[in-house]
Amino acid sequence: MKKILLLSMMAICALTISAQLPNVKLQDINGNTVQTSAISNDGKPVIISFWATWCKPCLRELKAIHEVYPDWQDETGVKMIIVSIDQAQDANKVKPLVDGFGWEYEVLLDPNGDFKRAMNVQNVPHVFVLDGKGKIVYNHAGYVDGGEEDIYDALQ
Repeated sequence: MKKILLLSMMAICALTISAQLPNVKLQDINGNTVQTSAISNDGKPVIISFWATWCKPCLRELKAIHEVYPDWQDETGVKMIIVSIDQAQDANKVKPLVDGFGWEYEVLLDPNGDFKRAMNVQNVPHVFVLDGKGKIVYNHAGYVDGGEEDIYDALQ
């Protein structure tokens, strides 16, 4: 148990110190392979949101961001990437849900939780904001109504 705690603390420290994305291979909802370490947005910020189809707070947060996302894009050029942690047998629910809500986010699938673990995400929703250089400048777990304003502040 102590060893697990120590390893977890070391992972947190490593992520905080490097503040860069780890290199994990995922697939998008169209089956294309994506290396997480290559996520970028031409010098503009990126939001990465870990979520699941069964997570009600996740859906509330993503819906709230959807309402203001076009304004955020106009003001900051931000790109939103949502990472589904749904298990493989539920991955077929992701695309219909995203399409049904009309979300124009990039969608990645993390059915084994590899990226989730590498980013030390314990619970969803969990949001990271990367600056234009790919450095993590904000991260937050959980969602309360209006919490998207904190994300917007981080984009500024």
